[in-house]
Amino acid sequence: MSLFIKDSFLLQNKTARSLYENFAKDQPIFDYHCHLPVADIADDTRYENLAQVWLYGDHYKWRAMRANGIDDRFCTGDATDLEKFKAWGRTVPYTLRNPLYHWTHLELKRYFDIDQLLNEETAEAIFNACNEKLNSPEFSTRNLLRMMNVKLVCTTEDPLDSLDRHKRLQADDFEIAVHTAWRPDKAMACENTAALNQWIDGLAKLTNRDIGSFSAYCGALEKRHGEFHDAGCRLSDHGIETAYADNYTEDEIETIFQKLRKAELLHDGEQMKFKSAMLYELAAMDHAAGWVQQYHLGALRNVNSWGLQLLGPDTGFDSIGDFEQAAALGKFLDRLESNRCLTRTILYNVNPNDNETMATMTGNFQDGSSVGRMQFGAAWWFLDQKDGIEAHFNILSNMGLLSRFVGMLTDSRSFLSFPRHEYFRRVLCNLLGEEIENGLLPNDLSLVGGMVEDICYNNAVNYFGMALRG
Repeated sequence: MSLFIKDSFLLQNKTARSLYENFAKDQPIFDYHCHLPVADIADDTRYENLAQVWLYGDHYKWRAMRANGIDDRFCTGDATDLEKFKAWGRTVPYTLRNPLYHWTHLELKRYFDIDQLLNEETAEAIFNACNEKLNSPEFSTRNLLRMMNVKLVCTTEDPLDSLDRHKRLQADDFEIAVHTAWRPDKAMACENTAALNQWIDGLAKLTNRDIGSFSAYCGALEKRHGEFHDAGCRLSDHGIETAYADNYTEDEIETIFQKLRKAELLHDGEQMKFKSAMLYELAAMDHAAGWVQQYHLGALRNVNSWGLQLLGPDTGFDSIGDFEQAAALGKFLDRLESNRCLTRTILYNVNPNDNETMATMTGNFQDGSSVGRMQFGAAWWFLDQKDGIEAHFNILSNMGLLSRFVGMLTDSRSFLSFPRHEYFRRVLCNLLGEEIENGLLPNDLSLVGGMVEDICYNNAVNYFGMALRG
């Protein structure tokens, strides 16, 4: 059976197809946020089989497989890679209308030129055909990036992570820019004082500093922040439930820090004050360095405590949270702006109820200092599908400037995820094409096509200021 994904996939009229073919299709990819393992890029790794590059670490697929009655042995357990892939093939037909169905077949087509539906009957043949290609030098990780016309990848690292591989990539002749993003979530995870103290001790060793006070803690973080900057980092990323903006004094934070260093349990009010102080100090560092800061807000993580205990975090047991966002976020951003240390900022939300909140919040802090200083970030996680992307476009259009949007990112751990940019571009062109044909936008393909090119690539290049290579 031939694949349903044709040249017109998601493009429902002639104008949409023209916009995609002439303005979006051939734009390079500037992937400013992902979770790809930088070691695999530096080492130009080749994967043994399709399960390794496609199923390992992909909690999107694991959730679908579990919902289809697949035992976790075939997701994260000790089943063979072929058994795991067959279990995924058995699940795929039941993902109809889930974005996984689209992404799966886009990825098979774009990387492996497989024009066949994946199911239980075709799984082993597809597995073997893809493995044959993956075992060739043409399918190394660097070549997978080249296939998709990627110009920049920005991975995500903890402040304690080594930057050696990023430095090695900077020193070699690889034409695709690979940068790191600073993810300091563990630096303020004060719910578990023992774990945080262990992390602080690691920071002290790494920076060769004694960390006996809150100011010393911030100084050690700032030193490491500077080392990230020297390694090419120009943006931070924070995965938090809400912004933290409680009032506090320096004396209060020092008292809390001393209590923390004694591994004493902090009560809720102390935790919130500490997190508020940390979030502010980290944001001030970003501003001083001229970085972009990203906030991923609203995920309710590790809901299934049994699953967390068994498998650890990021294994498919998270959901949309219903946290209050507006007041604390507004107070936090205002605190930064009032002290003249609010840098360029991207706000992402995972709860669709907060879409308008985020879109209007960015408008409060646009100051004319730069184009699109404050960004309502791309539809994220559970919203990263056709309906969610369209909703993001519509709300941003109504309440801001879609034309200044910095576009799509993969937010993925897989080297096969880059067709998500194609998916995003097709949705964008279809929306604009429909409105042109309905008389809601001018029938000026040069004007609208220029907007498409900017959203696909140009805006991100100009906004982030990270150096490209080839």
